[in-house]
Amino acid sequence: MSGSKLSNRAENSPAHDTPLSMTVYDMPAPAEVAQADARRTRTGRYKMLAVMLACAAPVLASYTAYYFWQPEARRNHGELIVPPRDMPAVQAQTLGGQAVPLHSLRGQWLLLSVGGGACDERCQNNLYFQRQLRETQGKDKARIDRVWLVSDQAEVPASLQPALAQATVLRVDAAVLQAWLQPQAGHALGEHLYLVDPMGNWMMRFAPNMDVQGASQAKRDLDRLMRASSSWDTEGR
Repeated sequence: MSGSKLSNRAENSPAHDTPLSMTVYDMPAPAEVAQADARRTRTGRYKMLAVMLACAAPVLASYTAYYFWQPEARRNHGELIVPPRDMPAVQAQTLGGQAVPLHSLRGQWLLLSVGGGACDERCQNNLYFQRQLRETQGKDKARIDRVWLVSDQAEVPASLQPALAQATVLRVDAAVLQAWLQPQAGHALGEHLYLVDPMGNWMMRFAPNMDVQGASQAKRDLDRLMRASSSWDTEGR
């Protein structure tokens, strides 16, 4: 009887053990894994590059304006400074003697005049055209600050105060100014007007001893530069 039971058990069992089935889709081929990893790596790099470009766009735009915005020679009154010179990290002083970091001027285009506090006729001429150039920029004048850097301790004449009401006047050591700004050969530092970008780089020098014709040419340079930078520069610090 036991033999019969053994016989029945054998009859009811499958003829052989069946292994678990596995299709070729259950495990990807090594080549497919490598391709997928490569695609993910490329996608990650593209995203990172897009983020970096978005962050760097204002800086790239500014340098495009400096190095690729080249007015025709017959129309260019200002001289581009290549490479631009960074503003020195020094303390300036107000006329009242208060210490002010020169870097606090960053964030605006700066139209600079340089001269002694006594302000001779040439100095007053520069301050006049400096004011006129800014005013002629219309709505863009809010993007430009007038700055007079006084290179000595001489007292500023009271007669100049009304004209300086909307200007920034700071005393800066003459040696510091000479190390940062530079006149044309054969000319003095105080003969020019200088243009500084919102990042604090001196990037343009206008011809010495400006007159009405020179101011008209300088205005065209400023017009083009304001247009070239309008996509990334806004008024105010």
